Amino acid sequence: MRSLSVLLIAALQALVIASPQPLPLSIPLARKSTLKTADGHVDPTSIRAYISIIEAKLQRGAAAFERNTGKTLFSRSLSKRAATSGSDPLVDDKNERWYGTIEVGTPLQTFTIDCDTGSTDFFLPGPSCGDACNGHEVYNPNSSSSAEALGRNFTVEYADGSMATGDLYTDTVSLGGFKATAQTLGVASLYSYELSSDQFGADGLMGMAFESVSEYGANSVFQTLVSQGAVPEPVFALKLASPGPELNVGSVNSALYEGSFAYTPVTQQGYWQVAGDAIGINGTEVVNGFSAIVDTGTTLILGDTSYVSQLYQAINVTGIGGGVYALPCDAMPNVTITLGGKSFELSTETFNFGTYNSSENTCIGGIAGSDGLGDQWILGDVFLRNVYTVFDVGNSRVGFAELA
Repeated sequence: MRSLSVLLIAALQALVIASPQPLPLSIPLARKSTLKTADGHVDPTSIRAYISIIEAKLQRGAAAFERNTGKTLFSRSLSKRAATSGSDPLVDDKNERWYGTIEVGTPLQTFTIDCDTGSTDFFLPGPSCGDACNGHEVYNPNSSSSAEALGRNFTVEYADGSMATGDLYTDTVSLGGFKATAQTLGVASLYSYELSSDQFGADGLMGMAFESVSEYGANSVFQTLVSQGAVPEPVFALKLASPGPELNVGSVNSALYEGSFAYTPVTQQGYWQVAGDAIGINGTEVVNGFSAIVDTGTTLILGDTSYVSQLYQAINVTGIGGGVYALPCDAMPNVTITLGGKSFELSTETFNFGTYNSSENTCIGGIAGSDGLGDQWILGDVFLRNVYTVFDVGNSRVGFAELA
């Protein structure tokens, strides 16, 4: 009997080893953008309002970090931009977003989500969401055998006026074919107009930052996958350049980059916050030693107004107000950002944010200044579309490589 048991155990172990294991899956991403007027020109007013939105986003995350940890997130406090009128600036929610898919519930149901490395929480429209959720795929926890109510509600608000509120649940979530169980998610009973389907193309939003900036006080979907050992490697990677932008879960896609990664450690586990080496323009390093947040949820590259002003002064460009700079469309500078000891060049296509006026001769630069970010830079899509980026949860670092 003993030898038979040993044989059965050996057979079962062999069967497990032989069973197909889930492979890292690449999730295609789609981009929705503009920050432009109906005639295709860049709208500086919308950009200025958008900068205020990003400032508010960082301020909310910093406040959540302090609530969750009792510590201060940034070495220099974020300041609020002085009001220029009696109301906050609003901008139509048609800025740059990266949409992928996710599956939730038992049985699994597919949703589109905005993939945002600059936030943590995950929410979807619920069955009582109202008219603003028309056109969105609705998640009903009563239709999922694995859903559990947490008995708590949530509210997320954004500076552009968008807001979602509802109840918190846990449920099974599948990202890239890997399942997280008991994942905390918000089930919205109300979407504001700004999150309606004609304004916000995804069904919901999935944050990919750390738990410490979560309004829910919960792990992101990917952090849950890592904590449950559900992914082959504790990494996700992003290509935001065209053609074929994608999110790779549990590994990197070696076909999308060349050479080796330049890694830089996460300096504070809230956002994906790293230390950069330098920012240069036309061969001159203007900024040396800076702190930056790597954020797919930000369209531009943003920095403190004084540093951005110095950067543009190096090429004799005059600002047009509110941290926005215009320059001749046929004279785009060579901008480099050095991270982990390696310099990455911004292509003309990504740095040139678009034409400013009907002459078609003046364009907006993809780096803008902010008075509300403290000493933080934000490396948004103007930078990320030039590199292949790996977010390494296991080693708490971010890696950048040249695109293949």
